[in-house]
Amino acid sequence: MDVITIGESMVLFTPDSTGPMRYANQFSMKFGGAESNVAIGLTRLGHKSGWISKVGNDEFGKGMVSFINGEGVDVSQVSVDSEAPTGIYFKEPRRANDTRVYYYRKGSAASRLSKDDLNPDYFQHAKYLHITGITPALSETAREAVFEAIKLAKQHNVPIVFDPNLRTKLWSEEEARKTLLAIAREADIVLPGIAEGKFIFGESDPARLGELFLNQGASVVILKDGARGAYYFTAEQNGRVPGFPVEQVVDPVGAGDGFAAGFLSGLLDGLDLSKAVERANAVGALVTMVSGDVEGLPDKEEIEAFMNQTNEDVIR
Repeated sequence: MDVITIGESMVLFTPDSTGPMRYANQFSMKFGGAESNVAIGLTRLGHKSGWISKVGNDEFGKGMVSFINGEGVDVSQVSVDSEAPTGIYFKEPRRANDTRVYYYRKGSAASRLSKDDLNPDYFQHAKYLHITGITPALSETAREAVFEAIKLAKQHNVPIVFDPNLRTKLWSEEEARKTLLAIAREADIVLPGIAEGKFIFGESDPARLGELFLNQGASVVILKDGARGAYYFTAEQNGRVPGFPVEQVVDPVGAGDGFAAGFLSGLLDGLDLSKAVERANAVGALVTMVSGDVEGLPDKEEIEAFMNQTNEDVIR
């Protein structure tokens, strides 16, 4: 297994019309979740990924597992909870460049994920463990599961990749800051956005944030700066990789997950750090051009064509 990840995915409902959701009378149904988005992004780029989670014993849970499995992700570590439902969320496209998201996940099956749901042997042959700051915010048992996953990864010398993916509505700022810092100290690679760095450290200068995250113990820090691109920092080198221009952003949700998938794909393919970040920027840009969390994730041929075309346009 190239990458394993752990976290909640939910059923996504999106109005077929634009504007306040109170006026919508028809919705389309899809599936989405930060960790499974990354897993699907990786399979599309030719890698093997596995997703650890828990779903309800309901039609939503069955449909979700079938969909993610159909995308080539290993779902053998997904358990079913007969006493809790699969979570749902709504994406509201109010107008151009204004998309709002509403979550209904309290008491969901995935929030009941615990360290007992982890199979230690599953971590043995992974090349990376990918985790986000969403899962530990779901419940105390989910938080314990994340730290158990970290422990198992370290036992098998599996590098840990951490995307803070801050969700302030899920927990208090104090609890979030404390937990995200604790995970960052355990991670080998961290993928924060500048806003997340400011939340954690009270700093917004990219160079200072890179230094602060490195001081926590990470060997690589990738600092995302939205459409402008991303910075990378190690003890030996640092730099900035510009983003790819997008004429019209259709749906920005999921771009960060695409970024993570693109970056991990670059590492797995042996690219140097700046080239891996460049691929991450490209995947993130492509995701914003399509409605849905995973619908815009490219395959290897698409990402190479997009990057080559964009680079040729710049040269001209």
